[in-house]
Amino acid sequence: MAVTGIGGFFFRARDPEALRAWYVEHLGVGSVPYGAWDTMAGPSVFAPFPADTDYFPEDHGFMLNLRVDDLEGLCASLRAAGIAVITNPEWDMPGVGRFARIHDPEGNPLELWQPDKGD
Repeated sequence: MAVTGIGGFFFRARDPEALRAWYVEHLGVGSVPYGAWDTMAGPSVFAPFPADTDYFPEDHGFMLNLRVDDLEGLCASLRAAGIAVITNPEWDMPGVGRFARIHDPEGNPLELWQPDKGD
């Protein structure tokens, strides 16, 4: 008996409806009733970090990582919408993938990950 996947991600928001609309518009996440979202099969990472990590802002206890299939295209779309996108070649890892970071309107950190296809 084991866990078969992530069933949901629940977090507090000052304006839940506005934040939900932002995620739907810019990331295509949570657009159906109750925020349900059918994901594509693929890797997910579950990794506690040390309390003093600088991998994400210290004033947040988490950073949501979203797997994407076209990092460059999504980043261009986000930038066109006025959303700051941060990239750093040092974050990219051969065999793992490429990364970018954004924040939602309430300041929650999000990492966008395009896994390497292995070819």
